[in-house]
Amino acid sequence: MKEIKLTDSEKDLMDILWEKEKAFMKDILESYPEPKPATTTIATLLKRMQNKDFVGYKLYGNSREYFPKIAKGEYFKEEMSSMIDRFFNSSVTQFASFFTSNAKLSQKQLKELREIIDREIDEK
Repeated sequence: MKEIKLTDSEKDLMDILWEKEKAFMKDILESYPEPKPATTTIATLLKRMQNKDFVGYKLYGNSREYFPKIAKGEYFKEEMSSMIDRFFNSSVTQFASFFTSNAKLSQKQLKELREIIDREIDEK
């Protein structure tokens, strides 16, 4: 994937497209809470996201049906990898140590994490 990131506003719009899978402008606008952004604002965001290759569209007459060009899980994976690279010198171990020390996890949550890690180890 590209190193290009989504702004917070773009991420909000992508969340709508990920949920809907495809949507016309009116569908996107209806998904926003009040106060809804202007149509021109959404159009600008969509254009920027097309330029970043996150969003595509299919033309139906004068209407565009927009769709995400990247899966939410793939974007999240890239964001997490980038964060680990930037803040933890590419060390997943440093990230895990920081996360478990600072996230105020309960004993139950820590055990669940251990089970997830154990499953991953067993599968490899």
